Amino acid sequence: MTRARFNLVLLSLLAASCGKKKVRTARGLPARKPSEPAVIGAVETGAASWYGHPYHGRRAADGEIYNMETLVAAHRTLPFNTWVRVTNLSNSKAVEVRIIDRGPFIAGRIIDLSHAAARAVDLIGPGVAQVRVEVIAAPSIPEPAAFGVQVGAFANRTNADQLLTDMQTRYGSARLIARQGNSIIWRVVVGKESSSDRAENLAMRIRNTDNLPQCFVVRLDP
Repeated sequence: MTRARFNLVLLSLLAASCGKKKVRTARGLPARKPSEPAVIGAVETGAASWYGHPYHGRRAADGEIYNMETLVAAHRTLPFNTWVRVTNLSNSKAVEVRIIDRGPFIAGRIIDLSHAAARAVDLIGPGVAQVRVEVIAAPSIPEPAAFGVQVGAFANRTNADQLLTDMQTRYGSARLIARQGNSIIWRVVVGKESSSDRAENLAMRIRNTDNLPQCFVVRLDP
């Protein structure tokens, strides 16, 4: 082998090796996926509900055991361990809760309170009330961000599979997520976007082209 040919082969091997390297940070650690932290002072208003049995004593989405008599809540998109102040707009009563779970998975609702939190703002009786949710503290370690669009939820697995196949054909990426309860609810979630804004753009496209006005953005957890 001539020196020129040897050098050419060596350069080719080096190029191939560099192409396979993982992206690294300045400290030599693998780069984290983009995160979308909670913004202190961010506010949203909408309907709140609460949940207790049969979820009490089961694992929440963040992995801890859900205790309905602690001040915790479920939110669709906020990072776990975000603290929010929830104010019942009908009576001005407020409670501070930590986000540990995902939900509510019903269009038009923005937060699911624990039994204890719902009792603190007189939500037990009516079950649903208009509230103001304000972020008051963010988790110290931001979690990687990934978002999708929930397009349906079914007690019947066959119906969920039919919509899943349709969404995969149209958008290329869709998944089933099982929600445990007295019976399993099969959620159909489309896409995997790096920001909630990109996911909302996808949701708008689905609403407009697939006649699914009730679809909404959800955070995809590891």
